[in-house]
Amino acid sequence: MLDVYLVEKTETKQGWSSISPDEGWFAGYQHEKDAFYRSAAYGEQIESNSHLAADVIATIYAGYVSPERNGAEVPVTIVS
Repeated sequence: MLDVYLVEKTETKQGWSSISPDEGWFAGYQHEKDAFYRSAAYGEQIESNSHLAADVIATIYAGYVSPERNGAEVPVTIVS
């Protein structure tokens, strides 16, 4: 296996792919960890959960279905 740095949304492994100095922060990983620690240590409510994830997936799915229906509005069932 080659030792190649990959990032999301990079179309090819060839050429240069600049590394962000705060990549973990921009990707949201630090925010997720901080939210988990605050919840565990102080009992704070978590910022996101499976209901939010389901709402996001339903919205994205509607975005795919709408073009198949010639741009018709697609209802999105919100779980949360």
